[in-house]
Amino acid sequence: MIYAEVMGYIERQIARGEWKPGSRSPSIRSLARKFGCSNNTVIKAYSELEKKHAVYSVGRSGYYVVEQAPARQTSPADPGIIDFLSAGPDPGAMPYRDFQHCINQAIDVYKEEMFTYSESQGSPSPRAELARHLQELQVFAPPESLCVVSGSQQALHLLISLPFPSGKKDICVEQPTHVSFIESVKLQQATAYGVEITSSGIDMERLEHLFKCKSIKFFYTVSRFHNPTGYSYTNAEKRKMVELAQKYDVYIIEDDYLGDLDPNLRHDPMFAYDPSGRVIYTKSFSKIMLPGLRLGLAVVPESLRAAFLRAKFAADLHTPVLTQGALEIYLRSGMYKAHIGRMRTIYSRKAAILQKAYQEYLPSAAVYSGSPSGFYSTIRSPAPLKSRTFIEHMKKRNVLLGDARTMFLPGLEQDSYVRLSVSQTEEEFIPAGVRKIADGIRELLDETRTPQVKFVTSY
Repeated sequence: MIYAEVMGYIERQIARGEWKPGSRSPSIRSLARKFGCSNNTVIKAYSELEKKHAVYSVGRSGYYVVEQAPARQTSPADPGIIDFLSAGPDPGAMPYRDFQHCINQAIDVYKEEMFTYSESQGSPSPRAELARHLQELQVFAPPESLCVVSGSQQALHLLISLPFPSGKKDICVEQPTHVSFIESVKLQQATAYGVEITSSGIDMERLEHLFKCKSIKFFYTVSRFHNPTGYSYTNAEKRKMVELAQKYDVYIIEDDYLGDLDPNLRHDPMFAYDPSGRVIYTKSFSKIMLPGLRLGLAVVPESLRAAFLRAKFAADLHTPVLTQGALEIYLRSGMYKAHIGRMRTIYSRKAAILQKAYQEYLPSAAVYSGSPSGFYSTIRSPAPLKSRTFIEHMKKRNVLLGDARTMFLPGLEQDSYVRLSVSQTEEEFIPAGVRKIADGIRELLDETRTPQVKFVTSY
């Protein structure tokens, strides 16, 4: 078939480096002339290559070569420092060139609009594209309910201080949770109650008790790939929490910052169980794309929208139109879908390697968690080990770990958790790092069990 010949030609040109990532590939008409075929034949070849994430289309512009994740370099014999501390997109897989193209396209499309004041809620066209994107995550919300924010943390920070229709004033939060939310709670001196979440889930009885007996205006939860435990709620657990919120007049702020990485399409967000406004859905593009963009969104119910937008206007007027427009093009062209496909493969493979290493090397007294995202997991060291001592001990052995003590509300701190992320760790270093951690736990436990001999000198 001729379209297969066209596909083969395009793939060879890309493989040889003749067509560079981000560059515009030949037009449909020029390839049709080259192969003596119809335009429809070339269109079919390009469509098949889009499915294989080799090219992407841009309306009224043509097809462009997708940037592929670069091949890993062979690791040196001495790996040096093994970094389980840094948590962000894999540097070798971030779509710099693709997004550079989108920024250039956005400047062409929006022109002077890029450099003038815009709507606090976000530009209409990007919001419409984001609404279409959310439908793939089972979040069906009209564009007018979406607010574009400078990273989802901005939305969370603003919501802590806003009055809610219920008139309640306090908040409820998983323990532990990510440090930036904890810092927002502290800075605004909000009254917050914690509910422990572990590798086996949340304390549902404690959650209901707080909803019933305290003045809880909202419950903040990371519904998938929790930071730091990596836990994801089942659909049954999410439905139960929504039912409790409905029963006791509590709002839920659902942080679905890694929802795109979930390989299980049957996992629903909490928003799907109550799209009426009870669940405020927030999402970020920082962890899965380019953190420096500071782009996120919040689906804000009408009852809160005016107050939310006033607060956002006071904070930063508007989120830059340039990055909004570039993200719109990135989503619409199919580049984002191709990027997420690569990220799922990379992170799920790293997560599997990590879990296997945990099973093989960690002593039975150490409790660990994890998730298919590869972003976060925790190790709870056995008593009497303390996280600070353990982290310093491993630092001397060139293994960097995160201290989870800062991820607890004041007065609820636990001194036994360390957080690991393998999102930026090369695969071949993961087992070696876990083996060092296991050795470190045993070394410290041996030290605590060894009786200290006290020498007394008499005169």
